[in-house]
Amino acid sequence: MQFITTLTTVALMLCYAIPGFLFVKTKVIKPESISAFARVLLFVCQPCLILFSFDSADFTLEFFGQLGIFFGLCTAMQIFVICSLTLILKKKFSDVRNRICTIASSLANVGFFGIPLIQAILPSHPEVVAFSSVFSVSLNLLSWTLAVGVIAWDKKKISVRNMIVNPTTVALLVTLPLFFTGTKLPSAVGSVVELLGRMTTPMCMLILGMRLATVTPRDLFCNPRIYLSTALKNVVYPLLSFAVIFFIPLPSYVKITFFVLGCCPSASMVLNMSELINEGQTHAACSVLISTLSCIATVPLLSLMIPLLS
Repeated sequence: MQFITTLTTVALMLCYAIPGFLFVKTKVIKPESISAFARVLLFVCQPCLILFSFDSADFTLEFFGQLGIFFGLCTAMQIFVICSLTLILKKKFSDVRNRICTIASSLANVGFFGIPLIQAILPSHPEVVAFSSVFSVSLNLLSWTLAVGVIAWDKKKISVRNMIVNPTTVALLVTLPLFFTGTKLPSAVGSVVELLGRMTTPMCMLILGMRLATVTPRDLFCNPRIYLSTALKNVVYPLLSFAVIFFIPLPSYVKITFFVLGCCPSASMVLNMSELINEGQTHAACSVLISTLSCIATVPLLSLMIPLLS
């Protein structure tokens, strides 16, 4: 049952990429316009998704404690993978593709890709969306510190300001006081926020399709580093996540959420970081694309392990 659910969910998500691909190929949308769609996604849809996710959950000390443990675990996992791969590949870091491979293997698309998955797998636990938001906060903090430092291989590129002032943290500054006080959004406002939040996955996949239309088959399929980062992110990382969470005494739905989010493909933030340093953009885009497309096989197969966490 889990296999069919995840296969169907992933297949439907990837279908959203088809219009984006066709729009760019037929020149309805110009490649230079892709960044405008990305800004809508990052500055409108993602903050609304965070606000909606916490508005759907009820605050209790137990739930807050679980969020704290979850945040610590996902942060530790990402740091462990980044540092391990940095030690292994450090001698080859003169090539930006190896630095991108390190980060593409470590950061996951837990928001745009992960939320539909956990909602499909755990429909009776709407509060799991809050765990995805917590994971996104961790990812953003690491992206603007450790990740950008590795990709640029320059401490000067690390921006404390961007770590603090970004759509995710700003959304949390608005959301958390409401969450802690049990204040719910008015129904009319909540409906708008929910609609914009649910647009994140279709918008993310549309952008993915647009980006796919701009790269050549040679760039996409003829670089072994891309297959290495995809194997590490889509297979090795989830197995490590499973091994870690299996032994920790948390409710089964929290364990399943941690594992499923670990199965998500490379984060689009990898491309954003390469754009920031103006180096390796094509390799970063191809890494994210192949990792995401590969999920049609890896996620359903890995979902067969979910009953072991129940």
